[in-house]
Amino acid sequence: MPAGTGGASRVSDRLPRFPWDRLAPYAARADAHPGGRVDLSVGTPVDPVPRGVREALADAANAPGYPATYGTAALREAAAAWMRRELGVPADPAAALPLIGSKELVAGLPSLLGLGPGDAVAYPAPAYPTYEIGALLAGARPIPLSDERLHDDGFWRGDGDAVKLLWLNSPANPHGRVHSAEVLRGVVERARSRGVLVASDECYITLGWEGVEPVSVLHPDVCGGSHEGLLAVHSLSKRSNLAGYRAAFLAGDPSVVAELLEVRKHAGMMMPAPIQAAMIAALEDEEGAAAQKELYRQRRVVLRAALESAGFRIDHSQAGLYLWASRIVEGKPEPCWDTLTYLADLGILAAPGEFYGPGGEHHVRVALTASDERVGAAAARLAG
Repeated sequence: MPAGTGGASRVSDRLPRFPWDRLAPYAARADAHPGGRVDLSVGTPVDPVPRGVREALADAANAPGYPATYGTAALREAAAAWMRRELGVPADPAAALPLIGSKELVAGLPSLLGLGPGDAVAYPAPAYPTYEIGALLAGARPIPLSDERLHDDGFWRGDGDAVKLLWLNSPANPHGRVHSAEVLRGVVERARSRGVLVASDECYITLGWEGVEPVSVLHPDVCGGSHEGLLAVHSLSKRSNLAGYRAAFLAGDPSVVAELLEVRKHAGMMMPAPIQAAMIAALEDEEGAAAQKELYRQRRVVLRAALESAGFRIDHSQAGLYLWASRIVEGKPEPCWDTLTYLADLGILAAPGEFYGPGGEHHVRVALTASDERVGAAAARLAG
């Protein structure tokens, strides 16, 4: 055991290797392309932060005191107003809480709730890897669930007895599947009957395509007008290009929000005051959000057509910032790492579906978050 650990387990013993570290050789291969790398592996925004948001940040920069963990009343009201206006959710400002990016909440929620050995955290499969990591950090048991298993009474009578937290993700990362209000309502009813807290990761909820309109778990059609046992997590990283600001919030069951607030106050988990001001501006900027969504729509059209012309099949992808693609070779989808090599030889870097757990072995995730020029370059290379 390394000196200074005091008997604590090493991180490397508790957690899997960080997935994107495994992309290094493929990134180097893509870099060798004469036109340089087109990086479509990570959903990080590349477009400018809206001017009004930057101005709000600058205007609030003289902030010498500690901010409140609960955030300002103005921020909580802006978050609730946005949910009422855009999602049809009758949100209560008192039951909203700012987050230092949504990922910290996904990774930390099981620990914040006091879960540990003997408890289980269930989440979709395939899925964003951090749901599993959050369970492991808390010492709880991670349970990846296919859609079929989620709705299987046998699961809930068996392993489901240990589940204390169930993550939902619609629209989903990586594959962009969207659940209907009817499906979500069934999950909520089942979870409530067993006292399971449902946390819905909804950071892509405004990015539905081709007439698809994702619905929040807090919408009356899903929850019956009560937010009991429910949390929804929202982010401005994609909607307003604020990934670098770490600007997100949660809302839902007032008693659970109050419990999380108390723990977060002890831990000093405070959103900086200038970021809070910028977040208010972003939540009120519907024109800027609509313009950004249109940019993504155009890039999606270009990339989807190029992939399909090159022999890829696109599955799901009804919403969000990714195309869930399989390369079809001799009538069958090839393994994701083979597809990654094929793309890297074209100077294109994508994310292998294996990163996202069971069900992703024959897919790659292709992000829409690249400039128009880079998206155009990828399309041209796929066309040969």
